[in-house]
Amino acid sequence: MQEAINHLCKKDKIFSQIIKQYGIPTIPSRPEGFETLVLIILEQQVSIDSAKSTYLKLKNKVKSFTPKNLISLTDEMYREAGVSRQKTSYINVLAKAILNKEIDLKNFKNKDALQVRAELIKLKGIGNWTIDVYLMFCLQAPDILPLGDIAVVNTIKELLQIDNKTEMEIYTNKWKPYRSFATFLLWHFYLEKRNRKLTYF
Repeated sequence: MQEAINHLCKKDKIFSQIIKQYGIPTIPSRPEGFETLVLIILEQQVSIDSAKSTYLKLKNKVKSFTPKNLISLTDEMYREAGVSRQKTSYINVLAKAILNKEIDLKNFKNKDALQVRAELIKLKGIGNWTIDVYLMFCLQAPDILPLGDIAVVNTIKELLQIDNKTEMEIYTNKWKPYRSFATFLLWHFYLEKRNRKLTYF
């Protein structure tokens, strides 16, 4: 991690400013697998706390959080847990893909980020943001920049006065090969400035 921080501080003064102001963040990690990927799907376009609440209600519907058990739930059971119809379909698509052996989440650790993205992007409801978060938190991919994340985009706008996503992509190339660590620092700034704390499952 120190190598990444040294690189980023050398390449861009904003990271030195963030660390000076708020310190170095703890880099979070989450377990690989189906359960975490479902949780990340639930986190799409809602707050972490809201998704966590929905996830816990859904978890209480099954004895164990497996693709087979989640597929067995009715739409009504999903609704009772607070899962939207759209996200219910996304979870079922993922579960069926695993049961049909179309994807093997356990084997992702042996693949690079591009290979993982190519497999997951085929599944309805799993877009680049969901894949980015899974790669960063579960597989510890070092060079991911989720420009589909509002907090990341807004922090880049604030600190660098860049409004266009294409320009953001070009500018942040100099953060390679540690754009994941850059992202964690941007999130750290965003949360600390707003006096917010997040606890990830």
